[in-house]
Amino acid sequence: MPDKLKVLFLCTGNSCRSQMAEGWARALKGDVIEAYSAGIETHGMNARAVKVMAEAGVDISAHRSKNVAELARVPFDYVVTVCANAHETCPVFPGGAKVVHVGFDDPPKLAKDATSEEEALAHYRRVRDEIKAFVLTLPDAITRRK
Repeated sequence: MPDKLKVLFLCTGNSCRSQMAEGWARALKGDVIEAYSAGIETHGMNARAVKVMAEAGVDISAHRSKNVAELARVPFDYVVTVCANAHETCPVFPGGAKVVHVGFDDPPKLAKDATSEEEALAHYRRVRDEIKAFVLTLPDAITRRK
């Protein structure tokens, strides 16, 4: 059996989108992907992200926000940037990891003007479901990109 692809999901603060992507990849594609997540910075875990992932049956409550420098020794096959800032400031990875950009809206930014918790969570749920749909296409969606 071939080795699993080592995939890093990278965003700005490793608090929401990249954490969701790691959680989905572990839950749905753990047989073919060894998933990681990190940020250009660390912002701590987003409680709403943890909540909406739990609603979908994926527990990311034990995850922690990590800086990409903590994973410098991991020989990634792919780095998936999930926000524009991470894509623009993505560091170079040793070993020639291929960088693929798949941007998702920022739930905290979308939810900042929400007038209720339910309205705020709706933004998180939409992005969670979009990330799930992307993860379901892995690894084909990233291995076929030029």
